[in-house]
Amino acid sequence: MPKGRNKELNSFVENMIKIKCVWDPIRKQDGLRILTTRFRGRGLPKSRCDIWMANLAPSERLLSDFQSQKITWGKFGRRYRKELKQSLSSDKANRRIKNYGQKFTLRLIQLLGKRGPVTLMCHCASNQKQCHTKILKKILSAKVS
Repeated sequence: MPKGRNKELNSFVENMIKIKCVWDPIRKQDGLRILTTRFRGRGLPKSRCDIWMANLAPSERLLSDFQSQKITWGKFGRRYRKELKQSLSSDKANRRIKNYGQKFTLRLIQLLGKRGPVTLMCHCASNQKQCHTKILKKILSAKVS
């Protein structure tokens, strides 16, 4: 990818893809509100997000390992990136369709971000430094391959 194109992608992500807590006030500037948690959360009204994409959340095991301090934040990030890229063999009903992990979902979010604001949400506080949405936003700022 040409250097200028990558810089352009970083700029659009910085401006059009936001991160916030699902409990923060809903604002028009949020645009498309995507909840990226494994579990929606007990008592969370459906109106708090436009779409819930559990497939973009870290696995239960990975999250548990980090929360119980079995792994560092750095290792969490590496394993989360690997989970997002992990390919399964194929769709059992359609043997010719290969699963490429979340590559196409990530590209779709990039495209949506070019057309208007997108907000990635989690149950973490907006100012929390160690949240998977920060890693996800960083992934979206680069070419998804």
